[in-house]
Amino acid sequence: CTLLCFYQKTLSKPLYAKVQMATPKKSVKKVAKKSGNKSGLTFPAGRVGRMLRKGRFSKRVSSGAAVFLAATLEYLTAETLELASKTVAKGSKRITPRALTLAIRHDADLGSLLQNVTLSRGGVTGVAVAAKAAKKAKKAKKSSKKTAKK
Repeated sequence: CTLLCFYQKTLSKPLYAKVQMATPKKSVKKVAKKSGNKSGLTFPAGRVGRMLRKGRFSKRVSSGAAVFLAATLEYLTAETLELASKTVAKGSKRITPRALTLAIRHDADLGSLLQNVTLSRGGVTGVAVAAKAAKKAKKAKKSSKKTAKK
């Protein structure tokens, strides 16, 4: 073998041999991580999966479906609570059903998603009142134009 071949063989071998320790390391048992914990969710993916299976929506339900649905529910909840906390009166720490209703109805996406939902003790948004005021303003404009023409 040439010098190059010998050099390559020596490089492939470790320089120092491994030495056994007097006391072997204790093996740590791996604890199974929950699917929700792996994905970093607050909502329980296992419980959502169980409800999907018990709900008989399909014959088979994958664990990924449970995680996806839990993430979607968590996002919608966070979005709703964020908007509701902005509509709460200053100085108040409580999110009331009225604040939830106003937050949902004034947001385009949540409003279209929850348009057929009635929240208990939520009241109305006052869309009818605003529509009447706009109609009244248009009528007043027309009457002022008529008087300006005469």
